[in-house]
Amino acid sequence: MAATDRQYIATLDVGTTTIRCIIYAAPTNGQPVTVGTAYDHVDLIYPAPGWVEISPEKLWTSVLQVIRQATEDANLKIEQLTCLAIATQRNSFTCWNRNTGQVYHNFITWKDLRADQLVKDWNESFTLRLLKFGASVLHFVTRSKRFLAGSVIKLMNPQITLRLAWVLQNNPAVQEDLKLGSVLYGTIDSWLLYRLRQGTDLTQQVEHISDVTNCTSTGIYDPFGQEWAGWALNLFSIKKELLPKVVDNSYDFGHVHETLLGARIKIAASVSDQAASLWGNCCFERGDVKITMGTGSFLNVNTGTKCLASVHGLYPLIGYKLRGGAGSPPDIIYLMEGSSNDTGSIIEWALNVGLFDDPAASAAMALSVPNSDGVLFVPAFSGLGPPIRDDTAGSGFIGIKPSTRKEHMVRALLESLAFRVALLYDCALRETGFSFTCIRVDGGVSKNDFICQTLADLTGIEVERGEVADSSALGAMYMAGLNCGIWSTKRQLAELRKVDKTFAPDGAQRAKRLKQMRAWERAVDRFKKWYMLEDIKNLD
Repeated sequence: MAATDRQYIATLDVGTTTIRCIIYAAPTNGQPVTVGTAYDHVDLIYPAPGWVEISPEKLWTSVLQVIRQATEDANLKIEQLTCLAIATQRNSFTCWNRNTGQVYHNFITWKDLRADQLVKDWNESFTLRLLKFGASVLHFVTRSKRFLAGSVIKLMNPQITLRLAWVLQNNPAVQEDLKLGSVLYGTIDSWLLYRLRQGTDLTQQVEHISDVTNCTSTGIYDPFGQEWAGWALNLFSIKKELLPKVVDNSYDFGHVHETLLGARIKIAASVSDQAASLWGNCCFERGDVKITMGTGSFLNVNTGTKCLASVHGLYPLIGYKLRGGAGSPPDIIYLMEGSSNDTGSIIEWALNVGLFDDPAASAAMALSVPNSDGVLFVPAFSGLGPPIRDDTAGSGFIGIKPSTRKEHMVRALLESLAFRVALLYDCALRETGFSFTCIRVDGGVSKNDFICQTLADLTGIEVERGEVADSSALGAMYMAGLNCGIWSTKRQLAELRKVDKTFAPDGAQRAKRLKQMRAWERAVDRFKKWYMLEDIKNLD
């Protein structure tokens, strides 16, 4: 194939721990091929216990560096790139001055706990109880799912709401410049879109925007009304002038300024990492479900054109929104999402303490013993999310005895990650009423065959792992290609997807697996509210 038959899409994927750029050669209506890659680590900063930050300038340097290096790796020049696609981690944010471009503080990441006391105080407050009661009454009268969601609302640390409120209360420079109307807030996507279009002149003002998939998970955006939630802005004293304009995923995002990389590059798509992963797994149909197992685990169910409310802790989101054709309505899809903050972080901990020397060897270790010998592990470094919803839960092994070997502990640890995801799946079954036939999995932890097989046995349906385990970059590339006309329909993209391995449920094992999971749930009960015990809190 001649080089002129190809278009080159650079995909920037900014995750929690890594930043990478992948260059895809995308023949029109054909199979894309990776021709260049570059990686860098995201350096997390821990300035105080529970605080987790990222330096904006270090991130910015890495962004430009990986784009250049990936382009060189592909033996291309910057001007040969057709477009850039951007996929970013969600709910990490900073604030900056619209007149000078200078940031007021590091990115405060989604893992940060500095607003934990605010979260607890607000969840226990009379104001929030009154708000939930009012929403419950309105739901009884109107049967609106929007009010049903409001009746069970619970503020959480990974959402931006109270971390942003904390900044507004505690940063004197932000407080002073707010009076002048010169402060802008943005998640990583919003800040990158601003800087990339701004170029080297930080005083140049450009349109302040953020794509809808990044906004919808913040806690201050209403997916039912598709707007910033007025009640949240009023309740937490957040001025709307701070916030970006919310745009769809096929918006005209402009160009990377030529002063940055030496040539203009069209920005063809911006999307959050989980929505990008949905595209990478081609979960375009109502009832499709995918689970990303990376640093955390994220279960996403495509609920079609209806935004559903949750009573068990799943979160309604906008999965993506594309412009319709001439005279056609927008193509908008909603999701239900459940998450567990600790998956890859558990594997990394086990590696660091010497339970295994290589994560790839952990599945073989688990299979080298017939069972965990009664040992169970609770993975709750960051508490336990839905449907348990206990931020004070502790982590640990239980059931260790003289016969316990390292292999038993590894098996218990891997089983716990499958049990945790299976809880989310069971929750999705109850919330949606859908019947699922397959779970598509991706993320680094999905490479573990033992976890995938255990998940298949627990759910009783096939677990399908695509050829591309880290599919966020792939999904963002697909979206950019569709926006640029390289592909014309999502059906064409679905036909490109290749499966690495399918894990069929073992019916003979299911009863045994479910019995193990019930025992694990009893262990979870032992670790609930662990950090509310005074003798534990005051150990030091």
